[in-house]
Amino acid sequence: MDPAFWDSSSLVSLCVMQQATPFLQRLSRPYDMIVWWAAPVEIRGAFARLLRMGQLTASEHVGAQIRLRELRSKWLELLPDKELRDQAERLIDRFPIKAADALQLSAALVWCSGRPTGRTFISGDSQLLDAARQLDFRAVEA
Repeated sequence: MDPAFWDSSSLVSLCVMQQATPFLQRLSRPYDMIVWWAAPVEIRGAFARLLRMGQLTASEHVGAQIRLRELRSKWLELLPDKELRDQAERLIDRFPIKAADALQLSAALVWCSGRPTGRTFISGDSQLLDAARQLDFRAVEA
């Protein structure tokens, strides 16, 4: 299987039934998942927000957490370090993205040793995908 970087938004849709879920389920078969270290926190935050908004039932919330645990057992997690943080700071200056997105994009760059050409970046966030494309990732919209 080929590796691909998966951002938090794409992983939420693998855990919670959303419009993009069937597409992402198919997409998850040929790709090993590379994920930023803090993604589980963002994902759990999305679950909690959906529960508070009444878009998830308590049972669906538990199911989403179980699916997240299953995904975590299979993915490669990129850990934080000074290089990654410094790069994220530069990305914030260069692109109109949020801090958490800069950290994810920076993690993807660390994963590919700064050579994104031909590497797949999967996200449901259009601004993050635009930045990934400009860096020469093969950006796939979730």
